[in-house]
Amino acid sequence: MNHHQRQTLHSLFAHPISANISMQEVESVLKHLGAEIDNRHKARIGVKLNGHTAVFHTPQHHLARDEVTQIRKFIESCGIDPARDYPL
Repeated sequence: MNHHQRQTLHSLFAHPISANISMQEVESVLKHLGAEIDNRHKARIGVKLNGHTAVFHTPQHHLARDEVTQIRKFIESCGIDPARDYPL
């Protein structure tokens, strides 16, 4: 995982929640983690990672805070801890 991907991953878990994260950056992180991503209709993507599946909205600009929270919970449910697995 390159430095930019690590920063994006850690920004998903930052407090307070960041609203300055693009979905393209998140997709790059998820792909590096081994996720299978498939495009769906109406600006949505399906993500499969470590046996878990989720569907996320893909906004044109930055993610809303509630979307960041959803992605954070999905990554946690997949057993990934950024501080432990991908330290800065």
